[in-house]
Amino acid sequence: MAAQPLRSPAPDPREPVVYDLHPLRFEGQLIGVRLSLRHAEDGMWRGRLLFADAGGGRETVEIFCARSEQELWESVRGLGDHHLRDLYRSIA
Repeated sequence: MAAQPLRSPAPDPREPVVYDLHPLRFEGQLIGVRLSLRHAEDGMWRGRLLFADAGGGRETVEIFCARSEQELWESVRGLGDHHLRDLYRSIA
């Protein structure tokens, strides 16, 4: 009897993928910034920001929503450092 090859299940395309962004400097402290991106069941791309600081981690709700992954990334890239600092300050 021939052995069946071991196959791992394909990753769920709906599971979020996390990307590292440029860190943010806030009040002399370096804050790690990540983007959690997922393709939702309704076909939209949604994302949230994750901030890592000395006190642990904080995250926004899904503040990004777009019809395509490229459009979502354009929104993220369009944020200036001052917007990121304001978002971080609002949840810190």
